[in-house]
Amino acid sequence: MFKLSEIKELIKLVDQTTVHELEIENEGMRLSIRKPGRTEVVNVQTPHLTHTYLPQAASAPAPAVSASAEAKAPAADTSNLHRIVSPMVGTFYRAPSPDAPNFVNAGDRVNDKSVVCILEAMKLMNPLEAEVKGEIVDILVENGQLVEFGQPLFLVKPE
Repeated sequence: MFKLSEIKELIKLVDQTTVHELEIENEGMRLSIRKPGRTEVVNVQTPHLTHTYLPQAASAPAPAVSASAEAKAPAADTSNLHRIVSPMVGTFYRAPSPDAPNFVNAGDRVNDKSVVCILEAMKLMNPLEAEVKGEIVDILVENGQLVEFGQPLFLVKPE
């Protein structure tokens, strides 16, 4: 099993080299790191969580891009909006547990330290902070959806 510190170190190493893709398999777990044309460095702080998130259904993995997510793609000009992107490959969760309220909804105001979601990677729950002050305009992915490194998750109108 990979530790979060190991994953972060591998991301840094891939970022600093000409390698564009790295896949590692260890003890039945697979880690895949892909570098787009331009890499953004995103620092994720991981405070200790006091809960465990168990998905409601463990049937089939969610598709990377669902039809409903494609339908939610914003049609308006979004150049003035800040994109909160995924710093890792993982599963997107809007709430800390299945019975808890969502961290944020469209229309909510956030500050730079507001937790907006949890990304699960290798059975580790990683809270993601907004890192910008403003209003959540759109949530671009569905709860429980697999997300890729660098994939936009939220659109925020900065203040």
